[in-house]
Amino acid sequence: MYKNTFNVDKESVGLRLDKFLEEILEINRSQIKKNIVDGNILLNNNKVKAGYNLKLDDEITVEYEDDFSLSPEKIDFDVLYEDDYLAVISKPQELVVHPGAGNKSGTLVNGLLYKFKELSNPIDNDRPGIVHRLDKDTSGLMLIAKKDEAYYKLVEMFKNRQIDKHYLAICHGNIYEDFDVKAPIGRDPNNRIKMRVIDENSKEAYTSFKVLKNFDKYTLLDVHLHTGRTHQIRVHLAYVNHPVVGDEVYGIKNKFKISKQLLHAYKLKFNHPISGEELEIIDKFPVRFEDFINKFS
Repeated sequence: MYKNTFNVDKESVGLRLDKFLEEILEINRSQIKKNIVDGNILLNNNKVKAGYNLKLDDEITVEYEDDFSLSPEKIDFDVLYEDDYLAVISKPQELVVHPGAGNKSGTLVNGLLYKFKELSNPIDNDRPGIVHRLDKDTSGLMLIAKKDEAYYKLVEMFKNRQIDKHYLAICHGNIYEDFDVKAPIGRDPNNRIKMRVIDENSKEAYTSFKVLKNFDKYTLLDVHLHTGRTHQIRVHLAYVNHPVVGDEVYGIKNKFKISKQLLHAYKLKFNHPISGEELEIIDKFPVRFEDFINKFS
């Protein structure tokens, strides 16, 4: 039996009910529609249509029979740090973080179950170990919780911005000075699957960019996230007309026909949630970044 309750936040206002649930449930949209019709999915304790447009603070209750079970699978990823409480792993590009509609297996979660004897996520049993996430097309470092004590403290640390997250990005155009972008991000009212810089129904977003290298008509950046909004780096770089190379949602076509974004979470710096020890974990420079830069050497 699957049972959960969701509250609609600002970023999800205006989404169709079925599309909203498709992103977070382990069943496809046709199954979602059937459960809505059958009354297994209620909005504010009432039956509504699948195409209902969500409003702020709507409450969605979901309860249905679910025969899905997570299973360990051997998935290729590196472990850069591990102790009794947590681990830091490097997620490959193209690897989905957790099972969902259309991804019942072959995810990072399946690999975590295979790799680690103990994982914690007391809030959502379908996402063991997961404290935060990266997009499928973004590679790099992720913190994994192994014990409940670490999970709760890591969640709080992310919420309070006590974990420094740095990314590498290769963007279009040459940039010669470091810069910051402080611009609110919300859903694009013209395309609900996209985010954009917008004042209405948005949240504060702050990103710092440090120039590492210029080559041809591209720039390698060190990106420091001060907030953690959906697609934040990609949206902010597109906003200043320097989109991430290979970003098919917010970017522009490139002459090399790269369709996988050059974005990598390469550094995490934080105090250990249990011991208080300062940790700085740095991933190796991605091969695909080297290959791209070498085209101009």
